[in-house]
Amino acid sequence: MTASLSLIQQYGPQVLSGFGITIVSWLGAVVLGMALGFLIAVLQLFAGRWVRTVLRIYIEVLRTTPFLVQLFILYYGGPNFGLSLQALDAGIIALAIYGSAYFAEVFRSGFTSVPRGHLEAAQCLGMSRLTTIWRVQLPQMLVIITPSLVNLIIILSKETSVLSIVTVPELTAILTQIGSEQFIYVQTMLILSVCYLLLVGVTQKLGSWAEARASRFLQH
Repeated sequence: MTASLSLIQQYGPQVLSGFGITIVSWLGAVVLGMALGFLIAVLQLFAGRWVRTVLRIYIEVLRTTPFLVQLFILYYGGPNFGLSLQALDAGIIALAIYGSAYFAEVFRSGFTSVPRGHLEAAQCLGMSRLTTIWRVQLPQMLVIITPSLVNLIIILSKETSVLSIVTVPELTAILTQIGSEQFIYVQTMLILSVCYLLLVGVTQKLGSWAEARASRFLQH
């Protein structure tokens, strides 16, 4: 017990710092990924055929290749093309790009799930395409896709552990280092599991609250 308390005192600040970087990486990737995914979804629905073809290739490549490979290409291969990024920046951008392909599909399916009659009614009222998207499709789409969005956000939270491979000092990297120094791999992995359990648990609670609010909105 004394040894455990000593380790907590010694490494506690490092663990908290790593956990903070994990949260920053995750939230940054979610915000950027959702914004890019939404843009891609809109372009897929309303842009020309060649743009849709390019975006479909983009989505399929990202969905069919491992995130680790994409991260390596961006971080280690970027300097070959004049793109030199810090490890944390590369991690957030890579995770956002990876997530954007999945967010785009969720948003696209949400747009197409809005009843056709609602769109025709908006046209009869003289609404422009942009107004129809903003006032008719977007509110209904967000209600429909809330559970899928929450699931994707949770998946991205766990993918942050991959960032340790490119030296991002997030939670996995810190606890792995502590385990190697003190030969307490089981304990550090248990701490890692508990931290992610807390992170996912809070996200699920917030997602359930958002889903309940969205459901009430749809009923009204």
